[in-house]
Amino acid sequence: MGYNKNETPYVLQALEAQKKAGDAAAIEFIHNNAYTEPELGECFERNAEGMLKNMAIHELALLATYFGVTVDNIDSVTPDADFSNCLTLAGPSGKEFTDFAKVGFTVNTKDGKSVTVKADRCGSTTGGGSIGIVSVDGVEKFRSETPDAALQAKCDSLAKADPEMMPYFFLQHDDYITLKERSTAHILAGKEGAPEGMATIEIALETLKVAEYLTPMLTEALKK
Repeated sequence: MGYNKNETPYVLQALEAQKKAGDAAAIEFIHNNAYTEPELGECFERNAEGMLKNMAIHELALLATYFGVTVDNIDSVTPDADFSNCLTLAGPSGKEFTDFAKVGFTVNTKDGKSVTVKADRCGSTTGGGSIGIVSVDGVEKFRSETPDAALQAKCDSLAKADPEMMPYFFLQHDDYITLKERSTAHILAGKEGAPEGMATIEIALETLKVAEYLTPMLTEALKK
């Protein structure tokens, strides 16, 4: 139930745009959070499982759901060294943790699919946000983003009323309502399987396997 991005409009819009653009279209998912650099040590310790198992796990679920990405189906992974930043920082306990402040990579599958992911813990100052980009031959053809202006205004109002809350919780609130309503309606209707696009337990397991596969590979390639 945690993979809300499978239901988020900006993702569905980007997937539809890629489909319309044809086989030559490349797709990229960008995920920004609102941590500051001084907060990263605490963030690394509290999320000691690593970025690919918490923040970027949502993008990996998209890869598993819509692009058939599994450990067995990965043909190659290309790290984006220019974008990425892998750091070793001390957390509040004094222990050191190695994780990504930001990470970018492209996954190519054995059946010819390709998708790029970029995640930046400090990529936003307004509460975080996510972007889908579709390009053809390196030229951007489509961009979808969350929050849009209306959702940003709503998030700003909620954040003002509850300034201690991490802003991205407000950003994701409506997505989780949609996810729960769709799954509940599916169950009450007596339908088989899961709603289209929803991350199942099987998708969740494949997603975690991909995270465990990518984490040491990207850490070794990108650590400073």
